[in-house]
This record gives sequence, structure tokens and C-alpha cells, in this order.
Amino acid sequence: MADWYDEVYQDQERYGLRFTQRLYDQQSPYQRVEVIDTTSMGRVLVIDGVFMTSERDEHFYHELTVHPAMVTAPRARRVLIVGGGDGGTTRRVLQHPSVEQVVMVEIDALVVEASKAHLPGLGSWDDPRLELRIGDGIAYVREAEVDPFDVVILDGTDPVGPGEGLFGRDFYRGVRRMLADDGVFALQSESPFLDRQLFLDIQRALADVFPRVHPYFGPAPLYSAGVWSWTLAGAEVDPAAVDDARAAAVEPSCRYWNRDINRGIFALPSDLRRELAR
Repeated sequence: MADWYDEVYQDQERYGLRFTQRLYDQQSPYQRVEVIDTTSMGRVLVIDGVFMTSERDEHFYHELTVHPAMVTAPRARRVLIVGGGDGGTTRRVLQHPSVEQVVMVEIDALVVEASKAHLPGLGSWDDPRLELRIGDGIAYVREAEVDPFDVVILDGTDPVGPGEGLFGRDFYRGVRRMLADDGVFALQSESPFLDRQLFLDIQRALADVFPRVHPYFGPAPLYSAGVWSWTLAGAEVDPAAVDDARAAAVEPSCRYWNRDINRGIFALPSDLRRELAR
């Protein structure tokens, strides 16, 4: 028998999915982690009542999180991922033949456990290039003594609970410390529609730390806002400077992203262009 799972946004909006079974439901020290089997989106990861990713639409989010950074960084050999416990971002990074090492720092082991067991198609957990660390990504970028990374990707939850500290200047300064001088930082930067002020705050905080900041936009069907945003930041990042060989290597594995998409996603809507110019 099917039932409904509703995500409620700030007691103002409700978005529901019809589901047939709850496959996983555990409370970690940080958050409640669930996996439900739905009739329209397949299996869905839910954290603290918020839809995170689904089998049916995850390619939009993960391809847009990963590929714009991976094809514009001058090099893409060493990659740091903060968050991303479902494994989808890591799998897309590892599709790039140039990658030699991926360090993934995820704070909640239960997210990884649930995803491995119930969303096994999302990750590439057995790839020998992957080093998985269960720990605090904020502390890692602040304290770890390691060689610089060519690309850093933040695949975090909304800025509440364990994700709250991932959206501030201190964290961004830590990311810059970890980046190569010409490296690229990519992150999801929330909805410019439902969370307009948060989106703008993220852009301004990034601009205080990085000389170049480039937001971009795309679909995220699972998220009730529809349109989502991501951002590239760095000392020299140029969204137009696509490495064609790197892009061509991953395009056959993509369902949404390609070089034509990449040229269009960085166009700023008129109202945001005016707001960010202030």
C-alpha cells in the first residue's frame, strides 16, 4: 500500500512523493537518515525530512556539481569532496580519466551506509583512487597538512545542523588554503528563487575570499524550487576555458551535461545580475 512523504519548506510550502516502502530509517548523532522507495522518483535519500537525491533525477544535480569545475580547472588530478555521502558526486569525479586521487570527507557515516545499501548505483565506492574519511570537513580544510588540490567540491546539505558551517567565510578560507593557486572550488549554492537572500549571501561571502566567483543555474526536479544554483570560485577560474579533451572524455557518460549546456548555465538572470552588481 502506497503512502505519501511530504517535505515542508519553512511552514510555507509542501512537496510530496508517493512511496511504497521505507527501506532505511536511522538517527545518527547529526541527523535522521531515511531511504524511501517512491513511485515516481525511485529510491530517495531523505535527511531530516528533506529530499536529498533520487535514483531518477540525481544526474542533473551531480553532473552540474562536478563537470563544470572538472573541465575548467587547469589540472584535474587531485580532488577533495566535502560531504557527498550518497556517492553521486564522487562517481562523477571518478569518471574523469585524469583523476589520480579523490579524498572525500563526510561527517555522517550513516549517510554512506544507507547509500551503499539502498542506492548502490550512485557511488563508486570500490575505486582504488578514492580515499573516504568519516570526519568533519570544516576541520579538515582548516587543519589538514596535505598537498594542494586541483579541485575542491562542496556537496553539502542546506545550512542547518551539520551543514551550517559549510556556508561561511571561515570555511571558504579553509578551502582556499587547500586549493592549488589556480585551482577551482565548486559548490551547490541553494535556490535563487526560494532562498534568494541565502543565495546572495553565499555569493558575497565567496567574493570576500576568492577573486573570481561565477554562479550558474540548472534543473533539480526533486527540489521543489525547480531551478537550483551552483557556483565556481577561485583565483583564476574562467567558465569559458573548457578543456575539450577532458569534456569529450566524460560527455558519453552524461545524461544532461555537455559543452553546449556548460556554455549556457553561466548566464545570469537580469534581476540577479543587477543585485550582484551592487
